[in-house]
Amino acid sequence: MIGPATYFRPEHRAGLDARTRALVDRRDAVLSPGYRLFYEHPVEFVRGSGTKLYSRDGDEYLDVYNNVPSVGHAHPRVTAAIAEQSALLNTHTRYLHEGLIEYAELLLAAFPPALDTLTLVCTGSEANDLALRVAKHATGRRGVIVTENAYHGVTTEIAAISPSLGGVASLGDWVRTVRPPVGDGSAMLQDARTAIAELQAAGHGVAALIVDTAFASDGFIPPSPETRSALAAVQRLVREAGGLVIADEVQPGFGRLGATAGEPSLWGFPRHDLSPDLVTIGKPMANGLPVAGLVARRELMQGFGERVRYFATFAGTPVSVAAARATWEVLHDERLPEHAAVVGAELRGMLDELAARHDRLRGVRGSGLYLAGDVVDAATGDPDERAAVALVGALRERRILISASGRDNAALKLRPPLPFSSADADRFITELDGALGDLG
Repeated sequence: MIGPATYFRPEHRAGLDARTRALVDRRDAVLSPGYRLFYEHPVEFVRGSGTKLYSRDGDEYLDVYNNVPSVGHAHPRVTAAIAEQSALLNTHTRYLHEGLIEYAELLLAAFPPALDTLTLVCTGSEANDLALRVAKHATGRRGVIVTENAYHGVTTEIAAISPSLGGVASLGDWVRTVRPPVGDGSAMLQDARTAIAELQAAGHGVAALIVDTAFASDGFIPPSPETRSALAAVQRLVREAGGLVIADEVQPGFGRLGATAGEPSLWGFPRHDLSPDLVTIGKPMANGLPVAGLVARRELMQGFGERVRYFATFAGTPVSVAAARATWEVLHDERLPEHAAVVGAELRGMLDELAARHDRLRGVRGSGLYLAGDVVDAATGDPDERAAVALVGALRERRILISASGRDNAALKLRPPLPFSSADADRFITELDGALGDLG
């Protein structure tokens, strides 16, 4: 998520052109103040194609931010599938429809055999909310462990386990945080022992550990022998305490991390040697339509389903499933996970070269087309949020869209649509080089 300092604020209004100012005023008059606009000078987009977005004025922007249109903005196969199915039928999951069953069979074949049951929902927040409900139901406990700057969604329940939204003070009393698996991972393990003891002492017990398998809001932490060892130990402690493990794949899933012979999976959890009981998926699942899901062990959903009636009107509709199926087919037919691995490695190499020339950029890391780099104070090497925010704004003026994230809001987060090309990478690096030079 882009930090608050990069949002449009009322004091920026005076600097807007007449049309943008009028549109912002109309928006403010009818939409919730809880909504936010990016940038001091908001951008009005009217069209997208592949990795590009186009403003009302016809300016082309390179999208290095939006991971939802995973197979590219307005992919013709996805838009055709939506149009064709909407012209035929759009009901819900209480009627038989072969398309839903076929899609579930395709999707589940990409998971370990034990994860054999799919529940479709509309958003990642809903998926994580349902995962917590199932975990609490199955264990009879309510305590949840998350990483210290995690983001898992916006429902009441999930906002209460998302410290990146409002800090530790915003968390439920049944939630404890642990440091992410950085360094040798010993801090995470120590925190997990403390968290489990505190939750048990408070009478909450341990229902679940939930981790975003890219640790995106914690600044992005790629797998290593040390992280795998730490997570394996924490996973073991949670299970010994009677809890379940939830892998949040809403952002890293569906090939964003790249697929190679050594890492063939579409998901992040195998890279960390996690063996989750429940996996949540979402954002890129249908290339922009609101489709998300929970993949789980059947015995968990069997017990839950026997006691809880769960139904969502717009989840798993024929049109939504047609979009998800087309997205899945494009992902594989165009070999986009493999492409992400190749171009992602090229882009990371370019970023490393840039970091060697600019004192402001450090800690380049990531996998596939999910990369990060820290913006730091050139003198101290400390994270520099102000500089990161300035860099995001400067790139917007250069018609490049990125974001900042992490505990200090000083990590550049790069997650473009998966067709992102070598030429796109060259363009981005050229503009980032210029913006870093201007930053001083």
